[in-house]
Amino acid sequence: MMNVHRTPSSALREIDVRNPYDNTLVGKIRAHSPEEIQAVVIRAARAAEEFRFSTPHERRSLLNTIADLMGQHAETLAQTVSQEMGKTITEARNEIRRAQNTLRLSGDAATFLDGDVLHTGIVAGGPDRQAVISYEPVGVVGAITPFNYPVNLLCHKLGPALAAGNAIVAKPSPKAPLAAQMLIDLCQKAGAPEGLIQIVQGDAQAAIALAQSPIDLLSFTGGPSAGLALKNASGLVRCLMELGGNDPLFVLPDADLEAAAKTAVAQRYEIAGQSCAAVKKLYVHDAIEAEFTECLLAEVAKVGFGDPADPATVMGPVIDAASAIEIEDRIKAAVEGGAHVLTGGRRQHTHFDPVVMTGIDPKSKLMQEETFGPVISMRGFTDLADAIREVNAAGFGLQAGIYTNDHTAIKLASRQLKVGGVMINEGPDFRVEHVPFGGVRKSGLGREGVRIALREMSETKVVID
Repeated sequence: MMNVHRTPSSALREIDVRNPYDNTLVGKIRAHSPEEIQAVVIRAARAAEEFRFSTPHERRSLLNTIADLMGQHAETLAQTVSQEMGKTITEARNEIRRAQNTLRLSGDAATFLDGDVLHTGIVAGGPDRQAVISYEPVGVVGAITPFNYPVNLLCHKLGPALAAGNAIVAKPSPKAPLAAQMLIDLCQKAGAPEGLIQIVQGDAQAAIALAQSPIDLLSFTGGPSAGLALKNASGLVRCLMELGGNDPLFVLPDADLEAAAKTAVAQRYEIAGQSCAAVKKLYVHDAIEAEFTECLLAEVAKVGFGDPADPATVMGPVIDAASAIEIEDRIKAAVEGGAHVLTGGRRQHTHFDPVVMTGIDPKSKLMQEETFGPVISMRGFTDLADAIREVNAAGFGLQAGIYTNDHTAIKLASRQLKVGGVMINEGPDFRVEHVPFGGVRKSGLGREGVRIALREMSETKVVID
């Protein structure tokens, strides 16, 4: 099933993959030992030594063939994503569509990995020479992905890695590993050279083993504590890390309140609130708080829970019972600290009725840490600068959104927010595949997004003649 050679070991274990909605068994994976992972990376390095001399046309052709095969198996991939991590089938189909786009855009970008020519004689007496600056593959990319977008986030690592001429070893989340395995199998079917695109399976131990193996670049999407552990384990290896966020949406008095409410609901309750850049903190100006809250609650009432396999279902479950309990504990702690639940909050195993809270202590976990669940934490404000300072103080810095047509407010938010991206009249979860995406401070290192990731996964070489 896997494109890896296995070493039999009684110590290795199987991991059950269960549907978060009804706990049914979806499949099993076998965790790989550190020794196996080391051997996989060594094979990838051999493949990388040959693939580094491939042409842009060859890389683009391979990526487009993989995307074509994904299209042929799109429904199976979407069904697998829905079953293994609880995403609604509508959300899962959209992810597979986006993933194909990511690969095709990566193929396009492979044909434009441009360099520069700089003259060295720029000062009096300077040498009459030219510096040719080019970009070469780093070698082997280790790609560790989370459960929430198991296919598209893998494509955001796989696509640019191949486009830049690298080999890749993927390690998906053990909570959603099956669709990732299918994707790697399709890569083999597409004619990828032996050892160029491989997968290893397992939990945190496997992730550490991959980080400690002879990779040349580590690309990780996950939480800050796991990111720090992997960075420490990887030593001097270059790291690209998207570590989540606690992203705000600001709504000002001149905003289109209905549009802002629809965005907040769509971007917070998508995949049950388990998106890195989702609207987690909603800052609403005091002048419109009552009117906006009415709009918001009307939109929340439309979010129906049900079987993720049913196209009519709007929101599915969170990934597992432990996550649900953590969300419930944070809600209870906030209430004990003086917060009010305006709607929702009832938990049934892994399902929450969509939650809207107000009056939350800014020092609570809901405001200070990323909460992967369907909870909107709403706060009123009078002065935008004060609200921005509160957001900056929390330490995360992925993306932010602001609803207003006030140019002064837009300029203030754009300049003062310590984040990787500011979305105007849009929510923080807005993303397109070719645009840089990533955060600052606790939210990560480097950027994804096809074009910039291609450079991130390349080494700069200077030849002066």
